[in-house]
Amino acid sequence: MKIKRTKLRLTALSFLLIGLWTSAQTYEANWESLDKRPVADWFEDAKFGIFIHWGPYSVPSWSPKGTYEEWYLEWFTSQSIFGNGQFTGQEIPEFHKKTYGKDFNYIDFAKMWKAELYDPEKWASLFKRSGAKYVVLTSKHHDGFTLWPNKHATQSRGYLWNSVETGPKRDLVGEYVQAMKKEGLKAGLYYSLYEWYHPWYKAGLDKFVTDYYHPQFKDLVTNYKPDLIYADGEWEKDDTYWKSTELLAWLFNESPVKEYVVINDRWEKDQRHKHGGYFTTEYLREEVRFNKPWEEIRGMGLSFGYNRNEDIEDYNTPQMLILMLADIVSQGGNLCINVGPTAAGKIPVIMQERLLQIGEWLAVNGEAIYGTRKWKKSYQWSKGGRDFELLKSGQTYVEGDYILRQTVDQQQGKAVKELFFTSKGNDLYAIAPKFPKGKLIISGVKPSKNTRISLLGHDSDLTYTVKGKDLVIQVPVLSHEEIPCQYAWSFKISNVR
Repeated sequence: MKIKRTKLRLTALSFLLIGLWTSAQTYEANWESLDKRPVADWFEDAKFGIFIHWGPYSVPSWSPKGTYEEWYLEWFTSQSIFGNGQFTGQEIPEFHKKTYGKDFNYIDFAKMWKAELYDPEKWASLFKRSGAKYVVLTSKHHDGFTLWPNKHATQSRGYLWNSVETGPKRDLVGEYVQAMKKEGLKAGLYYSLYEWYHPWYKAGLDKFVTDYYHPQFKDLVTNYKPDLIYADGEWEKDDTYWKSTELLAWLFNESPVKEYVVINDRWEKDQRHKHGGYFTTEYLREEVRFNKPWEEIRGMGLSFGYNRNEDIEDYNTPQMLILMLADIVSQGGNLCINVGPTAAGKIPVIMQERLLQIGEWLAVNGEAIYGTRKWKKSYQWSKGGRDFELLKSGQTYVEGDYILRQTVDQQQGKAVKELFFTSKGNDLYAIAPKFPKGKLIISGVKPSKNTRISLLGHDSDLTYTVKGKDLVIQVPVLSHEEIPCQYAWSFKISNVR
């Protein structure tokens, strides 16, 4: 009990010191100054988060397989589309006309969107059981519809365009933030800088930034005090237009979340992986080598918004998701996996099942994931080539089977990742995508006289020997009932030299 109390006091003290440090700083409206602000430790410790894409696009909830359904408005209006596959650009217009009629406007989807089954407390309970530590909800996507009662969204258009004045008639963001924080989860908000068809943005007017983007953003932050802000939609303009550095100086110096909010790196054109808070990837295409905390986002299927056109084969299996998590964490990153609720507000059952399967695995293996850091190497490779082509012909996004080809489904002439490594202090964790038979050989590990080795979820210590540069662990033969989990198995080597 004394040890636990001491840890609690130290944790509280560390948060206090971080708060005092950040509050003592004054940040200027330039990247040199803003980049000095550290990313809060909780984010790098969390490792697993949930993304939620939900909006008027959830009403049609249809797009060709291999594309982002939440881009419905853009696909419909521009009559062009991209993703994994070959498309004519007429897929959405033809579907729209056939289903809703030629005179049906995208604005009408907001009127149809009722969210009648939305229960954010149930969402929060599910996310907690999944093992996630933070959640990010789309407060406003590229269509500009806000999930909170924002006057700017409506007044600048001349028609109702927020979730309180039309559609659900509810403050979806407010209910979400309250439910997540009540469950002990960090509550994040996604916010799109630009909007496809806002008249001021289309005209290139500065007042889109000064009279719309900045005051709308401040309204969101001031009213809901998010723990994390995921900016997006920055890719068309540099900061001479967005003036995001000015806004971030306000966020870090004056806002109610100045002492703890975490931000990402999507604030102006061509600056991802260069400036901001944590770095972001989307449908990971290559091994990353970042010197900052980072996060990979991807859908449970391929789309972020719920796409009822997807089938079971389009969804990642629990094995894929768990191996992705281990792979990304071994590289020092977080995995933020997306769920797309239906228009009614229900998280599809298959998505619930996947989250619970991840949660079951983390209940056993969480020690090897949460609070860990990169080791001196991320993997132990078998013999063979490591030049994987992640993108198949005609693809824009890397599909989830990439991780199987790199681990359990070895390709001819290619290597596989036999182990993922994570570390915590002097302890090393080796996560095996295949359960070792008889023995596990780990290269380059030097045990100390106090080293103990265990399989997480299994009671007994394991015996081991050292042969040259190899650590040879004797792995017990376990019955089906004795194996502690499925999909991947974590070996803890304590007190490594």
